[in-house]
Amino acid sequence: MPKHLLLELGLEEVPARFMRGAMGQLRERLERWLTDSRIAYGDVQAFATPRRLAVLVHNVADKQTDIHEEVKGPAKKIALDENGAWTKAALGFARGQGVEPEQFFFKELNGVEYIYANKSSIGTDTAAVLVEGLTSIIHSMTFPKNMRWGANEMRFVRPIRWIVALHGTDIIPLEIEGVQAQKVSRGHRFLGGDAVIEEPAQYVERLREQFVIVDVSERETEIARQIEALAAEKNWNIAVKDDLLEEVLFLVEYPTVLFGAFEPSFLSIPQDVLITSMREHQRYFPVLNAEGQLMPYFVTVRNGDSKGLDMVAKGNEKVLRARLSDAKFFYQEDQKLKVIDCVQKLDSIVFHEELGTIGDKVRRIHAIADALALALQSDRQTALWVSRAADICKFDLVTQMVYEFPELQGVMGEDYARKAGEPEEVAHAINEHYKPRFAGDPAPESLVGSIISMADKLDTLVGCFGIGIIPTGSQDPYGLRRQATGIVQILLERELPLTLHTMFNIALDVYDRVQVLKRDCEDIRKDLYDFFGLRVKNVLSESVRYDVVDAIMASGYDDVKLTVARGEALMQAVTDESFKLTVESFNRVCNLASKAASTVVDESKFQQEEERMLYVRWTEVHQAFNDSYSEPADALAVLGQLKEAIHSFFDNVMVMAEDDTVRANRLALLKNIAGDIHRFADFSKLVWA
Repeated sequence: MPKHLLLELGLEEVPARFMRGAMGQLRERLERWLTDSRIAYGDVQAFATPRRLAVLVHNVADKQTDIHEEVKGPAKKIALDENGAWTKAALGFARGQGVEPEQFFFKELNGVEYIYANKSSIGTDTAAVLVEGLTSIIHSMTFPKNMRWGANEMRFVRPIRWIVALHGTDIIPLEIEGVQAQKVSRGHRFLGGDAVIEEPAQYVERLREQFVIVDVSERETEIARQIEALAAEKNWNIAVKDDLLEEVLFLVEYPTVLFGAFEPSFLSIPQDVLITSMREHQRYFPVLNAEGQLMPYFVTVRNGDSKGLDMVAKGNEKVLRARLSDAKFFYQEDQKLKVIDCVQKLDSIVFHEELGTIGDKVRRIHAIADALALALQSDRQTALWVSRAADICKFDLVTQMVYEFPELQGVMGEDYARKAGEPEEVAHAINEHYKPRFAGDPAPESLVGSIISMADKLDTLVGCFGIGIIPTGSQDPYGLRRQATGIVQILLERELPLTLHTMFNIALDVYDRVQVLKRDCEDIRKDLYDFFGLRVKNVLSESVRYDVVDAIMASGYDDVKLTVARGEALMQAVTDESFKLTVESFNRVCNLASKAASTVVDESKFQQEEERMLYVRWTEVHQAFNDSYSEPADALAVLGQLKEAIHSFFDNVMVMAEDDTVRANRLALLKNIAGDIHRFADFSKLVWA
């Protein structure tokens, strides 16, 4: 008779950012172990609160499934020696399968005889394997950070304080570091008491009775419901940020939403400062009016019931008032600083011991940004704004506000620069040059901000690659992948006509003047090109299928915008079944063109009309292809006009003629055509169903 299985690990409070992954990991490991152990089971539910991780598995079979299977061994000629005795290969197969050689029999497969054996294994009672299995699951779990406690050797995310392990109504005799499994869980730390769980199906309700909502989805729904009700009652727009909601979700076991207020005088501080202080330091949700302006209220979630909410609100108001008073003081003090004084202080902040100070970095950013503006043929006014923005783009790093709230770098720079009388385009670029800050963040909107952003990111990438800091595996402590992805995003969203090699050369030239790189420039350039290739490939993969990505990438990706456009054009083309014939003609050309030693074509060497016609057609298409290359869909259509002439050529002309001169001339013609084809894509990588 199937029984439910419950495992709950009671812990000291776990950091909220670890909980979602830990909950999923426990579930996945238990499901995998049950499957590998041949134990049938039904639905699986995972639960988590700040103090517990739990999994409830429905209808777990009483015993493992019996195995009766036919297994294939080595071929008969390998299994038997010349005397008809079993070889080491056959005997090894027997040991591996737990059978005797006498049980072997022969069967033919695809014309070859193999030895087979019938393997049987009687399943063990589930109860007999649960202790070992659950113990191994718990010990195998991994976390971003672990700890030891007491004199124990075990490392876990937080100390284990209680364990509930039930198979039906039976306690699984599990013990971890002196903590023995039982039927008793613990409720809310202040509102609840012990929860006796007689059998797994009672788990959720028994904990609810002790003021613990163990179901994460239910807790999230309840928080959202209460916030929506409060917003409707007060006619507020409560700004619920997903990452903050996720954190709050794993900070409470029994959520109750409440609100508080702060003095309207604090609204003189920039809105971003107030919101950051509330969200990052206090885990509060800000309140906005219909126009999106901050109101002097906040919303938070209590880990408890609704008793004494007024007192709780006052306590939170007192804490927030102190935070905002500090922010107001920092803000007022920062405005006494001069921009030029802040810029000079950057020379005392180390960027990297081998790459100099932040001041050194700013000077490199200035040189790179000026060169990028020139390459983009920016007008004189834009170039002046770029130079000024580059000079002061990091000045707010030495302000008290950014020291207290590092996530406000750029935001405060824009505000302070504007108040210092800098042009609006310069002030806005200081903020924008950090964009995109994360996945999903938009690229800078202004050209000035885009140029400074790319210059900053290029400086970091070229500098790090130049001293041997290149991301490997999952290690990327300097966020270089994010920096490269940001540049690719800017090139695409702003549609900037810059190639990767142009940008690399600009940054390498700047670094060459300061003589801090330790590697050869050509090696750095190659590594950067490969590194960016993975970023471009990721972008392509979002909209086109894998073989189209491979075909496009094989022809180069120096012009990122054009590369993505080529991918989209080819993806559209391959949906047309008739395009397959065009691809076949391209591939025939490219296969033979690889044998050509020259691209020089002598029309006087043509012997047949079809090769002359192909040459004439190609010269027409070649010019049109070059003219339309910036519009890949048009360029591909032009290239496709060669299909008929190519097929006619191959149907009537022997390319590999006996006459060396004639053969070389025909191959040279094909090599010219292949040059245009390869410039667009390597069509041989396309896969047809």
